[in-house]
Amino acid sequence: MIQNPNDRPVKDKKIRMLIAGYPGIGKSTLSLSAPAPLHVDVDFGIDRIEPQYRAPYIQPKDYEEIRHDLGMDVADKPDALAAVKKELEPFQTIVIDTGGKMLTLMSQWAMKIDPKYGQRDGSLSLKGYGFVGREFQRFMDHCFYILDKNIVIVFHAIEEKDGDNVKLRIKVEGQTKNNVWEPMDLGGFVEIQGNTRTIGFSNCERYFAKGTRGVNGVYKIPTLEADTPNNFLTKLFEQYNAKSEAEVAMIAAGKAKYEAAMKAGTDLIVSVTDSDTATDAAQKLSALDHALTSKDELRKLLADKVADLGLKWNKDTKSYEKVEA
Repeated sequence: MIQNPNDRPVKDKKIRMLIAGYPGIGKSTLSLSAPAPLHVDVDFGIDRIEPQYRAPYIQPKDYEEIRHDLGMDVADKPDALAAVKKELEPFQTIVIDTGGKMLTLMSQWAMKIDPKYGQRDGSLSLKGYGFVGREFQRFMDHCFYILDKNIVIVFHAIEEKDGDNVKLRIKVEGQTKNNVWEPMDLGGFVEIQGNTRTIGFSNCERYFAKGTRGVNGVYKIPTLEADTPNNFLTKLFEQYNAKSEAEVAMIAAGKAKYEAAMKAGTDLIVSVTDSDTATDAAQKLSALDHALTSKDELRKLLADKVADLGLKWNKDTKSYEKVEA
């Protein structure tokens, strides 16, 4: 069904986000500042997070367990999927920590279900990389569309030499890098500048990042004190959705003004029967509160009408006159 994009509700839109940075820089704690997170602790690193910032978690030993816990293996069984969704109801965000480890488990799973996806040395074949990339997309789509959750995926960063420059890249093997970035709404690199931790959402010489809906540039990550809530991403997601809501509201207001101007303008043009009413209509059309394309559309309608009546604009008298045959 075709829908008007400006009528689409944006409140509580789910967000897909990538967080990258060096090990030990606080990525896991930051990821758990998202709304009501379920921590998919693929790295088995929950004990490295301060107890007060931990969240409910699962520690899958393989990708089959991830698929089971998140209901991917029963996606075609409505009753079983409903039971999984009921269990996941308290959570708003799926946090994958880390994405690199999950892709490793995906690779092992791929080679297990079909040996052609692997090579003799245990690495993925070209077909294997393609399959894992598609499976990653299926995983993202399942969490986002079927489970209706935010997704935050944590990646370690590695340094790559580019001439004399050192660039930061997410630690992902082979061509799956592109599959990882493609579905993300936001992607930020965490760094330490002086004594301050920051996360950058705009591309720069050091790293590739992704910012949308007013989330861009470099943000300071607050230092967590004893009484400081761990809610940085929760507030960021609220900012993201507030921007979207404001844009839709602005478009809706413009649409209402447009429709009002078009209604008043077409009524004026219908009333045009001679040079005097055409001149009066032209003056009143200019005074209308126009929006979007209303002025241009109404000018075209008036031009067609006066042409049919054999009228022409006189620049000197600033009025329409009958064209003599």
